[in-house]
Amino acid sequence: LLAGKAGATYVSPFLGRLEDIGENSLNMLKEIVAIFDRYNFPTNVLAASIRSTRQVEEVAIAGADVATIPPEVLEKLYKHPLTDKGLEQFLADYQKSGMEPLINNIL
Repeated sequence: LLAGKAGATYVSPFLGRLEDIGENSLNMLKEIVAIFDRYNFPTNVLAASIRSTRQVEEVAIAGADVATIPPEVLEKLYKHPLTDKGLEQFLADYQKSGMEPLINNIL
C-alpha cells in the first residue's frame, strides 16, 4: 500500500525467499495485486525469486505484471521431453507420408 501511494513503478516480492522462511508467498502476491487494483495504483508487481514452472503459472494467474525467472525454469516452460518426443514422431510420420514439406527445409 505504501509503495503504491508513494508512486513506486514496481514492487518486487521475492517469493522463493518468502517461502524459505515459511510465508505463503502466493497469498501475499494476491493481496498486493488486490490492493493495487482496488486503489488503481499504476505500480507494477514484479514476482521475483521464482523457483518452478508451477510458480510461474500461479503468479500469472494471481496477476503479477512481470516475473524474474531463472534460465533453467524458463527452459522448462517451453521444452518438455514429451513435446520433444511427440514432435520427433510427428516429423517421422510426416516424412513417411511422402508429402512435400509445407515450409522449405522443415525436414
